[in-house]
Amino acid sequence: MAPGLQAELKQKAPFRSREQEAYLALLRTADALQSSVEAKLNEFGLTGTQYNALRILRGAGPEGLPCSEIGERMITRDPDVTRLLNRLEKRGLVTRVRAKADRRVIYGKITTAGLKLLREMDEPIEKHGREILKHVGQEKLQQLIGLLELVRGGAGIRGAT
Repeated sequence: MAPGLQAELKQKAPFRSREQEAYLALLRTADALQSSVEAKLNEFGLTGTQYNALRILRGAGPEGLPCSEIGERMITRDPDVTRLLNRLEKRGLVTRVRAKADRRVIYGKITTAGLKLLREMDEPIEKHGREILKHVGQEKLQQLIGLLELVRGGAGIRGAT
């Protein structure tokens, strides 16, 4: 069994509440998982945010999505989708086009090169995800998913489903 969060953080005083401990444990766990995945994504020259945007655009199909909708679908919100798409466009992974009906709306679309890169990444990234969580087991993972949905569904949680 892993040491408790209090020991991990080298915190001498107990947590003020179970809620505080749970909140900090979620943050610490999310950071550890994100760091692991970011290291894997770095092998492909992408950040987690860039990878997320490419996956969103792949799912959108050839018509793409308005930049505002890309931002809404991001797992981790990025306030500057324009800059994110600029970086991906410079690498030839996405293109942007103005909508014909409303020239103020810009659509992001994944390119053939972006699709090719994602296909190359699919198996190694999926394998990495299984590796970092395999010790938890399927039943506990299902319980964890349910608990996290319960937390996100709480009052005042942005992005709750």
